[in-house]
Amino acid sequence: MENSLNLQDLRKRLKHLITVKAFQFSEEPVFRLVHGGLSCFYFNCKKVTLDPEGQYLIGHIIYEMIQATEARAIGGLTLGADPIALSVSYTSWLRGRPIRAFVVRKEPKEHGTMSQIEGNLQPGDKVVVVDDVITTGGSTIKAIKACRTAGLEVIKVVALVDREEMNGRGNIMELVADVEPIFTRTEIMDYYRSLSK
Repeated sequence: MENSLNLQDLRKRLKHLITVKAFQFSEEPVFRLVHGGLSCFYFNCKKVTLDPEGQYLIGHIIYEMIQATEARAIGGLTLGADPIALSVSYTSWLRGRPIRAFVVRKEPKEHGTMSQIEGNLQPGDKVVVVDDVITTGGSTIKAIKACRTAGLEVIKVVALVDREEMNGRGNIMELVADVEPIFTRTEIMDYYRSLSK
C-alpha cells in the first residue's frame, strides 16, 4: 500500500477490511454480546487491528483524527484497545509528532506499584482513549475512570465502530464530550449490503 493514499482512500479500505474480515450479520439475533443480549450484528475487530494492513490504516486514520489535539498519549482497556494504540503511537513517531501508547489493565496489579495503567505517563497528561467497538460503552468508561484515577485528562474518545445500540456513545459522552467513531454500524451494514448486490 502506497503512503501517498489520501485519508478518504484509507477510510474506504479500512471499511472494506472491517466488513469482510470483522463483521458478521444474521437476520435472526444469534450473536451473544458481552452484556448478555443477542444481536443480529457481530464485530470481531481484532481480525483487523492485529492485521498488518489494518494497523497501517488505523494508525494513519486515527493519527489524523487526533494530531491537532494536545494529546500526549493514547490507550484504553486491554485487549481491544492495545493494537489500536500501538498502531497510532508508531505512526505518530513516523509522522514527527510522537504520541505515547498506554495500556489500561482490567484490574490494578496486585504487586509492585499496584498500577492499573502501564505506560510512560505523568499526572496531568492529556490523553485519548480508544476502543475497537462501542456497544454499552462499558469498557471505554472503565478506561476513562482508570485514567482519571491516575490523574490523566481524557480529552477525546475514538472507536473503530459504534454499534449504535444500548446508548453506548451517549453513555461515554456523559464523561467525555468528544466521542468520535471512525464508522457506525449503519455505514458498515450499508457497505455489506452493497457487496452482496
